[in-house]
Amino acid sequence: MSGAVTEMPTGIAVPPADHDIPFGEAVRVWARIASLSFGGPAGQIAVMHRILVDEKRWIGEERFLHALNYCMLLPGPEAQQLAAYIGWLLHKTKGGLVAGALFVLPGFLAILALSYLYVLLGHAPAIAGLFFGLKAAVLAVVIQAVVRVGARALKNNVMRGIAAAAFVAIFFLGAPFPLIVLTAAIIGYLGGRSGIVAFRGGGGHGPAGGNVVHDRDTALGEGLPNHARPNLSWSLKISGAFLFLWLAPVVALFAFLGPDNVFTHIATFFSQMAVVTFGGAYAVLAYVAQEAVGTYHWLKPGEMLDGLGLAETTPGPLIMVTQFVGFLAAFRDSGSLHPLVAATLGAILTTWVTFMPCFLWIFAGAPFVERLRGNRALSAALGAITAAVVGVILNLALWFAIHTLFREVRPVRLVNLAFDMPVLASLHIPALLLAIGAAVAVFRFKVGMIPTLAATSAIGVALYVAGIVA
Repeated sequence: MSGAVTEMPTGIAVPPADHDIPFGEAVRVWARIASLSFGGPAGQIAVMHRILVDEKRWIGEERFLHALNYCMLLPGPEAQQLAAYIGWLLHKTKGGLVAGALFVLPGFLAILALSYLYVLLGHAPAIAGLFFGLKAAVLAVVIQAVVRVGARALKNNVMRGIAAAAFVAIFFLGAPFPLIVLTAAIIGYLGGRSGIVAFRGGGGHGPAGGNVVHDRDTALGEGLPNHARPNLSWSLKISGAFLFLWLAPVVALFAFLGPDNVFTHIATFFSQMAVVTFGGAYAVLAYVAQEAVGTYHWLKPGEMLDGLGLAETTPGPLIMVTQFVGFLAAFRDSGSLHPLVAATLGAILTTWVTFMPCFLWIFAGAPFVERLRGNRALSAALGAITAAVVGVILNLALWFAIHTLFREVRPVRLVNLAFDMPVLASLHIPALLLAIGAAVAVFRFKVGMIPTLAATSAIGVALYVAGIVA
């Protein structure tokens, strides 16, 4: 250890952090985490915690949860941003780039290959049955996400009230998701500043159970690494670089293809999504589904579910479903390009503008956030946001259920209320039975996500090949 002593927010003086973790070993560990990152943000965060905190003891519980809370506050996928944050904390900018990129790359390649199969063979009975089975399991997985996050976040009636209000606002009133998050953050911040007991504690994604690994007992220790100290000049330079990398393709598309080209639409929509969507993958998907299906008409509700099925069965962030959306959008409006070439470019463009901002948020803000460990008002704001996200995920689960289990829906308008009502006579019995089976496997018998997806997919293929479902 060397350098000046750092004064932490708690008033405890600790020396600046240092460690002897080889960069090569870190790269191998991040590749391992990427290969195991199935099952949505809750599962991915659990994998990172098990390997980085419990197994490797590179960082401690407090630091892990503080980083996670910051990533929860950011727009975009919190699991990928958490990887970039910890990678940066351990090995500076190169560590953050490697950790964040490796978290995305395996899923990108897998979904691209499956997207080719989808557009080329999607009407074949085996492929159609595969996606039919995936939808049923995905519904159970999303409901499980509601239960998991809710169990951690909704510790009292105030938090339950915030979740309920968020659900009503987004499902019945069509309130903008960023407004819901901002309102929850203000309520939580004011509640934390006021010392209200209900707002004590952090977000709801942290790991539960097991022995707590304290920061002082880890490779990084309790101190602040020299590179992690706030440096406005460095933050402005790195922010400018990533802002250029993010927006330069968008500006170029506007200049050369015009505002009405499908690639320009993809670039602008997903760039906007990268700024205004908060609360993790399931919350983001509610916004993407609403816009991609209802506004741009790039795909149908059932195809959105197919895309989520792809994202659930491949490693990496669930937000990789946006790659599937961009792929289909460009495939169906390819212009003078071959449809598959256009689709591939659409997938690459979507992934670029979705994830480039994630590095911008991390590198620009993380040094300042590291100084805020222990800030109670900030923790309370993050906790309230997590509670609101539970309501948003419930909205997504209900949306998926309506479009998975019913063949027809009709819009309902009552004064200021607007929502989709399923036509009861259009209930799809095989889909209902398969969804119930998946839910029983997940909740009653604690079957893992991958075996459940594999079983429902196999049943779906059998039903389509046998002609029972068409």
